[in-house]
Amino acid sequence: MGFILSLIIGGIVGWLASKVMKTDAQMGVIANVLVGIVGSLLGFWLAGLLGFAVFGAFARLLVSVAGAALLIFILQKLGLFKKTG
Repeated sequence: MGFILSLIIGGIVGWLASKVMKTDAQMGVIANVLVGIVGSLLGFWLAGLLGFAVFGAFARLLVSVAGAALLIFILQKLGLFKKTG
C-alpha cells in the first residue's frame, strides 16, 4: 500500500511542479510520477543540507513541489523539457 501511495503522491507532486514550470503539456503520467518522486527526494535532501526541518503536511508538500520544480529546471537546462506558454 505504501508503494502505491508513493506513486500517487509522486504523480500529484510532479503534476503540480509541471504546472508551476509550465511543462505540463510535455509531461505524461509516468514523467509526472518520476519527476515527483525524484524531485521530492532532491527537495528533502537540499532542505536537510540547508538545515531546514520540515514539519507538517503542507510544508512537506511545498518542499516536494519545490524539489520537483528544481528538477524540471535542471532537465530544461539539459534540453529535455522546453517551457511552453
